Amino acid sequence: MNKTVLQIVRFVALVLLQVLVINHIRLGGYVHPYVYLIFIMLLPFNTPQWQLLLLGFVLGLTIDLFTGTLGLHAGATTLMAFCRPSIIKLVSGNQKFENVQEPNLGQLGGAWFFRYAICMVLVHHLSLFVLESFSFRLMGQVLLRLLLSAPVSIFLIMMVLFIFKSERKRE
Repeated sequence: MNKTVLQIVRFVALVLLQVLVINHIRLGGYVHPYVYLIFIMLLPFNTPQWQLLLLGFVLGLTIDLFTGTLGLHAGATTLMAFCRPSIIKLVSGNQKFENVQEPNLGQLGGAWFFRYAICMVLVHHLSLFVLESFSFRLMGQVLLRLLLSAPVSIFLIMMVLFIFKSERKRE
């Protein structure tokens, strides 16, 4: 399958999964899992910075249109896309990716991807919840939501990736 078509299918599938399924799962008032972040996380390593920012903004804006959150997700995913190259360098250290086109579980391993997912989710969730509260007086609530939502998001992201990794191996 063409790489561009694959990215478009991934974008649409993750947005639909988020808005039609995940957003309707009630886990209490403080737990808000987000799996649509997988799209930004799986973009190829050689994606130019301007394209990362544009795709992050469009992804967040699409979620905002479905959820009525007025740019909160657009801001958070744009910041996450901006931080992505630095997070990859932080998580990778001196490791070079010569034969790897995009970050994934199969080629980079579960431990690397888990660290990568933690950093990406924390950047997204912290910025989203701070933008949503827009007050330093609510910082305790922001941290509580972060501590409860991030592990659930990371778990769901790893599960989705593991399921689709398994599907590719069977084919």
